[in-house]
Amino acid sequence: MTTPTTTQLSESAQRLGFLIPDTTGRSLSSVLPGVAASLGVLDEAGRNEAAQQALGLAPAERVCVVLVDGLGFENLSERSGHAPFLRSLLSDDAHLTCGFPSTTAVSMGIFGTGSSPGRTGMLGYTVRNPHTGVIANMVSWTGLGEPEAVQRETTVLEEITAAGVAVTTVGPARFAQSGMTRAALRGGRYWVAESLADRVDAAAYELIQPGLVYLYWGDVDKVGHHEGAQSWQWGDELEAADREIARLARILPPGTRLVVTADHGMIDVDFSRRWDVAAVPGLSEGVKVVAGEPRAVHVYSRKASGAAAVASRWRDVLGDGALVATRDEVIEAGWFGPVADHVEAYIGDVIVAATGAGTIVDSRTQSAASLTLRGVHGSLTPREMRIPFLTLTT
Repeated sequence: MTTPTTTQLSESAQRLGFLIPDTTGRSLSSVLPGVAASLGVLDEAGRNEAAQQALGLAPAERVCVVLVDGLGFENLSERSGHAPFLRSLLSDDAHLTCGFPSTTAVSMGIFGTGSSPGRTGMLGYTVRNPHTGVIANMVSWTGLGEPEAVQRETTVLEEITAAGVAVTTVGPARFAQSGMTRAALRGGRYWVAESLADRVDAAAYELIQPGLVYLYWGDVDKVGHHEGAQSWQWGDELEAADREIARLARILPPGTRLVVTADHGMIDVDFSRRWDVAAVPGLSEGVKVVAGEPRAVHVYSRKASGAAAVASRWRDVLGDGALVATRDEVIEAGWFGPVADHVEAYIGDVIVAATGAGTIVDSRTQSAASLTLRGVHGSLTPREMRIPFLTLTT
């Protein structure tokens, strides 16, 4: 099979209805820089002010940013009957795009730094550590070493704190000193609160004084993975989150800007369209290890020169089930944004983005539980790439 040019890759992505990441304008990378500018924190390059203008954020002394893990724009719009408060803030254009892969580790890097995964090195749920050869987990930060050695960009929270503005992150104890927090969200103080109600109370208390509070909630994503985003359980969890965010809006000090966004959307799996690398010779041939996630796979070939051949075999096997490209093609097409020298080796030799509701797994390295997840994400479909951007001034 002929190797596609970058133009052909872009045309294929467009034909499939994929949304290619945009690190400027109305994207997740603009949220914290735009908030920084609204709080009066500007940078020499003008990034913060440009983000503020792109998002239409007015100046404010107090800002609370709530990130609901897994709450895609399409997911919310379709199930908005479960979320009367968030529905009241919805409009057809109240959305942003996240990055690729559309997954938490990647998005936290983008959100926390205002940069691209090619700069942060946060490239997927798992990647191969080029220094050790092991599969490393970018959520639990196992197998990666010091977070600051991988993610070298200054975070926006560090920038805001350095400008003398109070910054507080509110989240669970297990994230307080986690690798991902140190990598993407270092800066300011961390307030430990487990339940969403306690996090809401903490945010409102902190904003008695001017500053920024970032509040994270992960249970919508958790339920979506196990039960699916179309499930009644997901609807119940959305209702619970909506109630508490509505209460937050009521108890925040007057004049506070509330921003609600997410890190990615979610698709319910079609198990009839699942390919297992362990069981399909055409997928395992020439492959050393597979990482990433079932919707966005990093394939590492046994030989550096073998990427084109591996990509060709994967195209033959997967057909219209995925868009397959080599590392060089994906970098040239800008899917990861600008790529730093120290980051390039973490990227798979071949990158695979699933279409429809299909998945690519490897039962040799993935747990049995992970193979049965009902809700997934990571690819470039609008359902996975679009996230809400909802704002309100109390």
